[in-house]
Amino acid sequence: MGIDIVIREGEIVIIGDEGKVEAGGRLIHELMNIFDKDKELNSQNISYTINMIKEGNHDKIKDLAGDIAFVTDRGKPIKPKTIGQKKYLQQIENKDLTFGIGPAGTGKTYLAVAMAVKAFRNEQVNRIILTRPAVEAGESLGFLPGDLKDKVDPYLRPLYDALFDILGVEKFHKYMEKGLIEVAPLAYMRGRTLDYSFIILDEAQNTTIEQMKMFLTRLGFGSKAVVTGDITQIDLPRGKYSGLMNAAGVLKNVEEIGFTYLTHKDVVRHPLVQSIIQAYELDEEKKLKKQSEEKPFKRIEKKGSR
Repeated sequence: MGIDIVIREGEIVIIGDEGKVEAGGRLIHELMNIFDKDKELNSQNISYTINMIKEGNHDKIKDLAGDIAFVTDRGKPIKPKTIGQKKYLQQIENKDLTFGIGPAGTGKTYLAVAMAVKAFRNEQVNRIILTRPAVEAGESLGFLPGDLKDKVDPYLRPLYDALFDILGVEKFHKYMEKGLIEVAPLAYMRGRTLDYSFIILDEAQNTTIEQMKMFLTRLGFGSKAVVTGDITQIDLPRGKYSGLMNAAGVLKNVEEIGFTYLTHKDVVRHPLVQSIIQAYELDEEKKLKKQSEEKPFKRIEKKGSR
């Protein structure tokens, strides 16, 4: 932030230009408030607080402190770490259908799974259904050995990981055996009506328009659905349009549906991930700008010429 911070005789002294010193003082106060409520400070929330103050959004920081969405059976609190994540959780809570669209590392899938477990624990739904399209991420995996479960498990691994962390391995397997949790490829959803269920469609950017329409029309009475995806990482074959991108345009004016667009500011992985996403976004903007500036050349032949 362009300041020096010194501790002298129990006081914090901030040294620098007047405007930067004022921002530094605001940072210290906001971090103290976060610590008072959460009893924790880490590199992620310190970095996020610094960025919010630099952007002039310090008044929104207090909304995050102490805001716990769910506590796991092992006592682990799950809470939003960014303003975008908080909006995402609120929409899942209040809407029957929510779209979470954003880059990798923004917690789209993990938070959706946490809210599914919360709804199940509170007996709002009878089961949890997790699904995703079985599309290879830009590479050919070839023949996969084993039975049907062995073939589809690699595609569903991120969903398993989230459930393991939130429920624990033993409880996860117990619920799976009883059919209270179902993890299946998207193709298995066709023809079903899903009542009193919490359904999550992950990696939705890799659905076709037809698959997305099929999934959205599975929603039954007493059910909630969350659709997550990253439109910058589409692995569909050339010529296929993303069902997620299509749905975002077609359904944007339906009030009963929630849309949350997360950005690089909401990334809660290694700080380098945020920088990588920003670099790709800037590169894409440059390409689009260059394309718009290039005027198409049209050859016009005179009448009678060869």
